[in-house]
Amino acid sequence: MTQNLMRVSQLLLLGMVSTGLGGLMACNKDSQHATVTPEVLHKVTLLTAQKAMAPEYIEATGTVRAAQSALLSSQVMGTVARVNVREGDRVRRGEVLITIDAAQQRSAYSGATAALSASQQTIAAADADYALAEATMQRYQALFDKKSVSPQEYDEVKTRLAVAKARRDVASAGRVQAEAAVAAADIAVGFTRIRAPFDGVVVAKLADAGAMASPGVPLLAIEDPTRFRLEAAVDESQISMVRMGDSIPVVIDSLGSQTITGKVVQIVPMADPVSRTFVVKIDLPVNQQIRSGQFGRARFTRGERQAILVPQNALLHRGQLEGVYVVGKDNVATLRYVTVGKLSANQAEVLSGLETGDRIVAEPEERDFSGKQIGVR
Repeated sequence: MTQNLMRVSQLLLLGMVSTGLGGLMACNKDSQHATVTPEVLHKVTLLTAQKAMAPEYIEATGTVRAAQSALLSSQVMGTVARVNVREGDRVRRGEVLITIDAAQQRSAYSGATAALSASQQTIAAADADYALAEATMQRYQALFDKKSVSPQEYDEVKTRLAVAKARRDVASAGRVQAEAAVAAADIAVGFTRIRAPFDGVVVAKLADAGAMASPGVPLLAIEDPTRFRLEAAVDESQISMVRMGDSIPVVIDSLGSQTITGKVVQIVPMADPVSRTFVVKIDLPVNQQIRSGQFGRARFTRGERQAILVPQNALLHRGQLEGVYVVGKDNVATLRYVTVGKLSANQAEVLSGLETGDRIVAEPEERDFSGKQIGVR
């Protein structure tokens, strides 16, 4: 009886094990036949990578500066009495920007005016003496002709006339000097008012009221905000590619990736002996966003070459890396990182990571295409 019960238990256990194994095998078989269907995206624009002729150019960096600027300083020594402007103020040509204490200059002007008045009185006295000496000479000439006076008396009168004439000439010269002194003193008084040399904007205020102004020490800086230039440094080995009047694409980094067109207006003929570069000045178009001191890059064309070009909109930026979504033969998109070279107005050169004939997503923006199937009509 006991043996029969044990035999029945063994049979039941074997049945349960076989049933579990059969179910497990069935599950494995079903999982092998199950496939994951990728998400299908429609209305996606694709581009085929092809080689095209790309411009070959050199890039020169530089700084934006105002085409017209000035550092204003005093031409006389004195204390700054008043500063009438601040940074950012617009000024008109001839407007008084800084006033220097003019006490010393006004004193000098008063002295010069007094000296001029004295010289005029001296001239009046000299003219009177000369008139008297001339009249006396005329009378003595008539008497001398009649031999009514001695030669010595005649010579004495003639000498007095010459002396009177010399005094009158000296007085006239003194008046000229006095007039010049008055003019110089008046100019010195004018130097105590520093005026704007042209219409512009104040970009730097370097002194306040109470400061000592000295000749040649800058007090204000102004510039014309309507005209700017990029002063780019071009290596001496590449300066032959730059020509006067050329239209040059320029990128100002603070304005984004947009390209503006400048014109070469000056090539400084002397190279910097340290950097071995020439300064090339490029006029920039009117743009309210351009400011002096901004960093810029100018591109000088030197020919063409074949390269793979893709629209900049097709690039994805992942930190310091760039990539594109490449669509394979199975129409599934994968993210592929590429090496990007020079950028143009709206295209980028791909140096590695893409081959001719590769299909890429034209405008991925911020969408995730990885592992997704692109519907092809």
